[in-house]
Amino acid sequence: MSIPSIQQIPTAGRRVLVRVDFNVPLAPDGSISDDSRIRASLPTISYLLAQGASVILMSHLGRPKGPSDLKYSLKNCAERLSVFLKQPVFFGSHKTIKPGEVLLLENLRFHPEEENGDITFAKQLSQLGDVYINDAFGTSHRAHASTVTIAQFFPGRKAAGLLLQKEIKFLGDALIRPERPFYAIIGGSKVSSKLAILKALVTKADALFIGGAMAYTFLKAQGFSVGGSLVEKNLEKEALSLLSSGKIFLPIDHVTMEGKEVVGSIPQDDRGADIGPKTIQEWTEQLKGAKTIFWNGPLGIFEDPRFEMGTHKIALAITSGNAMTIVGGGDSISAIEQQGLSSKITHLSTGGGAALEFIEKGSLPGIHALE
Repeated sequence: MSIPSIQQIPTAGRRVLVRVDFNVPLAPDGSISDDSRIRASLPTISYLLAQGASVILMSHLGRPKGPSDLKYSLKNCAERLSVFLKQPVFFGSHKTIKPGEVLLLENLRFHPEEENGDITFAKQLSQLGDVYINDAFGTSHRAHASTVTIAQFFPGRKAAGLLLQKEIKFLGDALIRPERPFYAIIGGSKVSSKLAILKALVTKADALFIGGAMAYTFLKAQGFSVGGSLVEKNLEKEALSLLSSGKIFLPIDHVTMEGKEVVGSIPQDDRGADIGPKTIQEWTEQLKGAKTIFWNGPLGIFEDPRFEMGTHKIALAITSGNAMTIVGGGDSISAIEQQGLSSKITHLSTGGGAALEFIEKGSLPGIHALE
């Protein structure tokens, strides 16, 4: 890919419009529960401020029902960012700012035109800046107005921010051309939402470890009783096709909702909630020889302390060796951070779905728009 970098575009004294990803998780009271995505944007923002640029940031947050849905206002993000930058961050209005100042626009999704990729809306946004920078890897798999449509208004004046460059480097160099053995760990609830990436990984990885609720569709296809565990019946044929590769590791035992440890089949009146100790032992042993590991999705209901063991033990396993480790997806990153293991991970990807699509296709609409 031929993607201009932020360092190649003159920004001194210019208005720089930056698409960031401040789609942060919120606590029930509306406060920010994890500000890692804001922190991930700091290198690009700090670089532009050091260059003497006027920085106009734009992002979405959640799925608001309209501009009156103030739970999804980005005001809290502006306040948190001002703490990190140790300077005021102007918010909301399209005011004129001076070089060295920062403005964060209100939630783009307060405008339905954003998700529709509306060209008129994109043109209005483009008039706020002289230069366009995409630093929002986590939303670059969506062809929205602020990530794709807008780029056409900045010929020769558009580039990738430092975070986007970092994501492309790690996900491209490490996962498209991995050092082997390359192992992938995929968890989460549904096979259907990750079927495309599973098909891609089974051809790219040396082994694929499947946990979480999605594992039960595979186990059911093999003839195991999975009790009341989630099964997508219309995907059993797809599951068997993937299993025929001979590369897939599935759980051999389970911790159930009733707190029982069972090997093989799960009783009809119970359902799986985590991988069991035998699976943890087997997977830990297999992962020891890895040179590259990619992990996306929890391996059980890890937010419940009763069912966090599998996810936490595998997190310890992937950080105890010398492999290049890349973790993508909010839940997986939360599990890593809960245990204080972030510093031992080579790269924490800011985009779950975006990371999966990038590995599958080798690019994303928001990246392609910069070429």
